[in-house]
Amino acid sequence: MNILMTNDDGIDSDGLQKLAKLLRGSGKHRVFIFAPETNRSGISHALALINGPVKVSAIEEDTWSCSGFPADCILLALKGLIPIRPDIVISGINHGANLGSDIIYSGTASAARQASLSGIPAIALSLAGKEPYNWDMATSWSAEHLEELLKYWKSDCFLNVNIPNKDEYPKGLEITWPAQKRYVDSLETMKVKNGSQWCFLEGVEEIAVSEAGSDCYTVSKDFVSLSVVLNFPAALDGPPLKKPVEN
Repeated sequence: MNILMTNDDGIDSDGLQKLAKLLRGSGKHRVFIFAPETNRSGISHALALINGPVKVSAIEEDTWSCSGFPADCILLALKGLIPIRPDIVISGINHGANLGSDIIYSGTASAARQASLSGIPAIALSLAGKEPYNWDMATSWSAEHLEELLKYWKSDCFLNVNIPNKDEYPKGLEITWPAQKRYVDSLETMKVKNGSQWCFLEGVEEIAVSEAGSDCYTVSKDFVSLSVVLNFPAALDGPPLKKPVEN
């Protein structure tokens, strides 16, 4: 397969580089990397291109960095900055979970959404947990199950996949729905001499409605969570979604 990879952690992140190396080494795929030059976590579906040009730099064969955001990377690549239209887009592997309401804020999810809007099967991959990250497990599992995951992709959707951060392989794969999450934090400020303030979020805690069948519940039981996520919200009584326009 021709695979386009990106992320929101930046082009040098372990999750991206280790999975790309494994996929390239298999001899089964041609892997293109088109990723932000720096960390863009939490940027959601922002497009730097709306406000002006972005810089694209060739790093090595089939590998580019971009001064923009994850969605910019996908847009630029599909507009012709890679030589082949990819069969699939992989965003990640993200450093940490993208569960429940996280997908609203996630640059990892937005890159997959941008690809799917152009009619390309897209997967957002995340390693759900905290450091130290078990990259060997996560990359091996992802590579081995890539074709299985693709079977769940649907038009007008992207796949949001969270792998439990464990030493051993997960117990299995379950189809889930995104849980509701509440973020508990506090605002800290620091005033400077010119009258401005620096603002910080402190003590961020996530509380999930972890019902059976949700992504948060599934990952907590050491199963991989796969949620099929609509690219955009639809009214409950609205018309059926149309197929995306080819890029």
